[in-house]
Amino acid sequence: MSEFDKLHPALQHHIVNSLGWNGLRPLQEATIQPVLDGEHAILLAPTAGGKTEAASFPVFSRMLSESWEGLSVLYICPIKALLNNLEQRLSYYGHLLGRSVALWHGDISAARKAKIVASPPDILLTTPESLEVMLVSNKVDHQQFFANVRTVIIDEVHAFAGDDRGWHLLSVLERISVLAGREIQRLGLSATVGNPDTLCDWLAGSCNARRSVINPPAENNVIPDVQVDWVGSLKNAAVVISRLHKGEKRLVFVDSRSKVEELAVELRCLGVATYISHSSLSLEERRAAEEAFSQGNDCVIVSTSTLELGIDVGDLDRVIQIDAPYTVASFLQRIGRTGRRSGSSRNCLFLATKEDAFLRALALLQLWRKGYVEPIEPPARPMHIYAQQTMALALQQKGIIAADVDRWVGRMPGFAGVTLDDRAGVISYMLGAGILHSDEGLIGIGKAGERTFGEKNFMELFSVFTTPPMVKVFWGKQELGEVHQLTFAVRDNGPALLTLGGRSWQTTYIDWPRKKAFVEPSEVRGKSQWVSDAQPLRYELCRAIVDVLISDLVPEGLSSRAQGLLADLRDQYGWMESGRSTLIFDADGNAVWWNFAGKLLNSAMKDLLADEADKLIADNECLSFRHVYSAEALVSAIREILVGDAHDLAVLLDEAFVQELKFSECLSQKEIDRELGERYSVDSDFNQFSRISLAVLWVKEEA
Repeated sequence: MSEFDKLHPALQHHIVNSLGWNGLRPLQEATIQPVLDGEHAILLAPTAGGKTEAASFPVFSRMLSESWEGLSVLYICPIKALLNNLEQRLSYYGHLLGRSVALWHGDISAARKAKIVASPPDILLTTPESLEVMLVSNKVDHQQFFANVRTVIIDEVHAFAGDDRGWHLLSVLERISVLAGREIQRLGLSATVGNPDTLCDWLAGSCNARRSVINPPAENNVIPDVQVDWVGSLKNAAVVISRLHKGEKRLVFVDSRSKVEELAVELRCLGVATYISHSSLSLEERRAAEEAFSQGNDCVIVSTSTLELGIDVGDLDRVIQIDAPYTVASFLQRIGRTGRRSGSSRNCLFLATKEDAFLRALALLQLWRKGYVEPIEPPARPMHIYAQQTMALALQQKGIIAADVDRWVGRMPGFAGVTLDDRAGVISYMLGAGILHSDEGLIGIGKAGERTFGEKNFMELFSVFTTPPMVKVFWGKQELGEVHQLTFAVRDNGPALLTLGGRSWQTTYIDWPRKKAFVEPSEVRGKSQWVSDAQPLRYELCRAIVDVLISDLVPEGLSSRAQGLLADLRDQYGWMESGRSTLIFDADGNAVWWNFAGKLLNSAMKDLLADEADKLIADNECLSFRHVYSAEALVSAIREILVGDAHDLAVLLDEAFVQELKFSECLSQKEIDRELGERYSVDSDFNQFSRISLAVLWVKEEA
């Protein structure tokens, strides 16, 4: 019997006759038996690799064969746009089989949600935050609503696993499992990751059923076309884009919203049909842009990472990357948007505007060609999520005994690795702070908890990430999007100017209490602000930059301009050697330790070297010292660090890092310090770095 023949006959019929498919793709065939057997699984394939059908077809088959009734499948995505994108396709499949599909997230009206509660669908498309709302809402009988859930499909599971949303998701699934009275099958869909077995164990968590990673050989072994060019500025990048690939559909990735806006304006000035997509645009603006782009031919859409995930914008001809992403995994997601049409190949053109980004691009490509992909690393010790779950359970159950918290979520891997005493300590601290209160052992939300989290029916409890202070921007009644409130804080005489949706606007009125700004079109260019910090580079990427600089080989796919810049940079860093870091003193008493150890490790070493100079600056590539007190003492101190113990190193974290931990008010300072210390540990990086020797150079003052 073939794998296809194992599917329910009705599903087989519609795959062949309604969809017109001649067969299934390798991933779709390989997934059928494990899913039919109830296994937990990670399904790996590039973007547009057929993962949605690979998971949903055998789940539909089980639904029909086993006569599942009521809400039996949850389909979870990290972003609403992806859910919106999937609804039509999954609804069509459901319609063919006499099954219903519904959508629930923050943009869905209360009336539609009420209909879902009154008549649950077979499959519900949603987010972890919306599941939390359902669990604590007085309008949902959660015991009845989730009683029949049997399978959960998690799209882009890697986007959850690497941060606290993943712990939140797993906690919510544990609670739904208790309500359903059964172990829920968990299926995760992902592009290539560095540690799929670990990701599968993370997803399956405390579940007992067999688990597997499904990763068949690639269907298309054609080598992707990857090119790197040096353009030097965003304006030059716009000129190159306007002249290349005319008549084709191009998706351009830029790693900041402000640069998306800036590049879009430049392209439109050059007569290029340009659309934009980023998270600060309104839903209507994003949908209109993505729809127009998907229907167009000779056009460009400029995006942040929002289009890195599997949102369908039609068949693409080209992916262009301004500068470089920060991970190989991100690059793979982006290049995976191309090559979907028969006879086409995956491609990506890097246009570097800065030297550091140019080197980062070459280093990423070197790692990619070696087969390296970053491992997914869930953040350590999520005790602030334990605090959030305790409050959510108190609302869900209308009061809960402390010992029962672990009955609901204690098996979740992020909590299971923490001692019972430490978990009890969190609840004890919350009781002492008035965030929780106890009435004869029954725990509820205390007065301090209501003041801190109770606004808008405890809306702050539903998500585990913090959002910056944003202002919504309107042109008449049309919502354009939102920008950081700092956009309006500093301006010259006259109205504040900003760019949004690739167009320029001037402010006519700001309603600060309601966080709304009203604008009208302007001929003068403005600038919008979105506050985000450049992220530290992984140690492996930093060391790959060294390999690029010390090599004599010219990587494939470099333009003549890029080859010229690489030659200049190799001359500039001609003193670099493999397996060695270099401390360079100048004639003015300053020094730079070129170690390419990454910003986190350099920040930790900076704190141990703080007494050696007036001022120290830590970066991904180096530690800079201004006015070194004693060159001999600095060299000695660095060598002492290199032969020391990794446990002596710790990144000193300021208040901004504490604010990263939403619900940190629920933790003692000792617990906050411990959690952050484990999350920002540099032990692994240092153990690799300490094997590198130190060279010392002196730059004499020119005569």
